[in-house]
Amino acid sequence: MRISLFLLTICLSISVVAQKKELTLNESVLQQYRALGPDKMHGFVWLPNSDKYSYLTDKFSTLQINSAVDANFSAKITITEVNTSLTTEFRNFFGYSWKNTTVIILHAGNEYFEFDITTKKGSKILDLYEKAENLDFVSDKNVTAYTVQNNLYVVKNGEVVAITNNSDKNIVSGKYIARNEFGISKGTFWSPQANLIAFYQKDESEVHNYPLLDIESTPGELISIKYPMAGQKSERPKVGIYDFKTKKTVFISPRGKADDYLTNLAWTPDEKYVVIIEVNRGQNHLWVNIYDALTGEFVRSLFDEKNEKWVEPENPVFFPKTTSNDFIWISQRDGFNNLYYYDWSDQLKLQLTNNKFVTKSIVGTINNGSEVVFMATGESPLDMNYFAVSLKGKQRLITKNSGTHSLQIGMDGRWFFDEYSSHSVPSRSLLLNAKGNISKELMVSADKLADYKLGVTEIGSIKADDGTKLFTRLIKPSNFDPSKKYPVMVYVYGGPHAQMIQNEWLDGSNLWMHWMAEKGYLVFTVDNRGSANRGFEFESGIHRQLGTIEMEDQLQGVKYLKSLTYVDSTRLAVHGWSFGGFMTTSLMLRKPGTFKVGVAGGPVTDWKYYEIMYGERYMDLPEENVEGYKRASLMNYTKNLKGNLLLIHGTADDVVVMQHNYSLIKKFVEDGVQMDFFPYPMHPHNVMGKDRVHLIEKILTYILKNNN
Repeated sequence: MRISLFLLTICLSISVVAQKKELTLNESVLQQYRALGPDKMHGFVWLPNSDKYSYLTDKFSTLQINSAVDANFSAKITITEVNTSLTTEFRNFFGYSWKNTTVIILHAGNEYFEFDITTKKGSKILDLYEKAENLDFVSDKNVTAYTVQNNLYVVKNGEVVAITNNSDKNIVSGKYIARNEFGISKGTFWSPQANLIAFYQKDESEVHNYPLLDIESTPGELISIKYPMAGQKSERPKVGIYDFKTKKTVFISPRGKADDYLTNLAWTPDEKYVVIIEVNRGQNHLWVNIYDALTGEFVRSLFDEKNEKWVEPENPVFFPKTTSNDFIWISQRDGFNNLYYYDWSDQLKLQLTNNKFVTKSIVGTINNGSEVVFMATGESPLDMNYFAVSLKGKQRLITKNSGTHSLQIGMDGRWFFDEYSSHSVPSRSLLLNAKGNISKELMVSADKLADYKLGVTEIGSIKADDGTKLFTRLIKPSNFDPSKKYPVMVYVYGGPHAQMIQNEWLDGSNLWMHWMAEKGYLVFTVDNRGSANRGFEFESGIHRQLGTIEMEDQLQGVKYLKSLTYVDSTRLAVHGWSFGGFMTTSLMLRKPGTFKVGVAGGPVTDWKYYEIMYGERYMDLPEENVEGYKRASLMNYTKNLKGNLLLIHGTADDVVVMQHNYSLIKKFVEDGVQMDFFPYPMHPHNVMGKDRVHLIEKILTYILKNNN
C-alpha cells in the first residue's frame, strides 16, 4: 500500500510538471506588467495628515480606504458612485489624488473634478483649453500652469493669465529644457504658497532644424524638430519668475556663457529666493547660485564644484525645515552621492552621510523635519532601499528586507508604506511603524509565472581586467542539461544611467528573454563599467572613450561564457537597444568574429550625430577629442563585419535620429559589405504597444535563424 501511494505521488508530480504552460511571445511582451505581473496595491496614497490610506482594486474601479491605526476601519467608493454625481463618465480612478481627507481629485483629459466621499457629491473645478499640455495642477492651492504650443499660461482663482506671448516659435516657455538631462522632467515650479511661479524658457533660434518624415499624410510631410548635435549651436536657457501680486515677470540668464545649463531649480521656504544650479557647457564645473525672486537679481554663489571628467547635478537643493533656508545638497565629490547640510550663508554645518554606496534622491522629511528620508542602494548595489538620517548625522535603514523598494511616508514618519520585490519575492506590501519594523503585511503576491515552463535565473559576478567586480545574470531553460551545449544570446545595454541587473522580481530581465531560453538558449547579461549605481570611479572610466572599456568588460563576459562546459562558444549572439545598439554594433565590427549574430536597435553609430547634453558630457566637444570620436565611430569598421548583423530603427526617432543608421548603411554599401536593416515606420526611439510583439519576434527569430 505504501509503495502504491509513493508511485501515485510521483505520477502526480510528473503530471503537474507536464501540465505547465508554454509562455507565448505575445504574453511575454504584452503581459509582463499586466496579467503576469505581481499583484500590487496600485494607486496607494496616504490621506493628508491622516492615519488612513487608499488604494485601487477591481481593475482600478474601486477606491479602498483603510486605517493604519484602526484595523476595523474600512470604506470604499466605486467609480459608479462618482459617475452618478458628475457629468463625465470615468472608467476608473486611475490618476486620482486627495485634496484633503474627504475630497478626491480626478481628471479626464484637461477637465478636473472634485468628489466628496462623505456627501457623494462632486463638481467640475477646471476646464482647460483642449490643446493645453504640461499641466501642473496644485489642488490645495487651486492653481494650474499649462502650455499651449510654445507659451505658458496659468489659472489662479478662476482667472487665466498668459505668462508669455511669444510669436517666435523658437522661444519656448514652461517646458523641460536640456532634453531632460540633469534630472529635468518639467518646466514649471510653483512657490510654496503659489504666490509666484518660476519656469524654464529656452531660445532655440540657433539650434538646427532636424527633419523627420511623416508618411501618414499624402503626400508625406517633414516634421521639423530641434536637435542640437555635439559641437554645434545649443539652446540658450533662461528662468522666468512671474509674481501674481505685481503681475510682472523677471528673467534670469546664465552668468557664464549663454549656452550654459540652468538646472535643478528650488524655491526657498520663505518664497524670497530661488536656487539654481548653473553648469558650464563643458559639464565639468557647476555653481549653486541664489537669485532674488522679486527682481531676478543675482544674490551670490553659495559654492561651486569641479571635476576633470564631469559634474552632473540631478537633484535640487533640499530644505528640510519650512522655517529655515538651511539646505541639504547631494554631491558626488567624494566618489559617491552623499548628503551635505549647509546653512544659508554657505557654511557646511555637517556631512550627514558618508556612505560608500549611491544615494539616488531625497524623498522627504519626518519628525518635524529633524530627519531626512532618502533613497539609496545600500550594502548591495543590486538593492534599492530607503534610509533616514537626522540633521545631526545619525543614519538608520528603514527598509530592512533585501530587494528593490518603493516607499511612501505617512503621518510625518509614524507610518511607512513599503512595497518591494526581490529575486524570490514577486511583490510584498507592508505597513511599517516609525522604526521601520513590520506592523502589518498588507498584501503578498503569488507567483503568476508558477504555472509556466520557465528556467532558473542565476545572479553572479566576474572580474574586469583591472579586478573590478561586475555583476552577471544568466537565464537557463527549464529543461537545462549541463551535459549539453547551448547557444547564447548576450543582452547588452552598457551605458550610463542604466542598471540591467537588480535584486527585484525577474532580476531586471524581460519575460521575452525567458521565452528565448525556452527555445534552447542561455541568455546572458553583464553590467559593465560605465553603468549605473556603482559610484563615480566605476561609472566615469568611459570618459572620452565611449565603447572601449565597456567592450573590454563585455569580452570578459564572453571569456566567462566560454569557460562554461555547457556553452557552445561557436554560437554566440548579441542584442541591445540605444546605447545597447551602439554596443552591439561595436562588438560586431570592432571585435569581429566574437559573435556570430548581432541585432542592434536604434544604435548610436557616431557620437557627433548625438545630442549635445548627453554626448558632450561623456565625449567632450568633437574638436577637443578628435581621436576619441574617431575611435568610437562605427563608420571606420564596416569592412570588419563577420557574421550576420541586423540594424533596426524607428523612422520617427527623435532621440537617436535615423541619420545614425542611414550613415552606417551607406558606408556598408560603399564597402560592399552585406548586412540587414529593418525600419519601424512612424515609431520613435522605442517601439511600443502591440507593434512591440512584432519587434521582439523580428529580433529573436533573426537570432534563431542565423545562429546555427
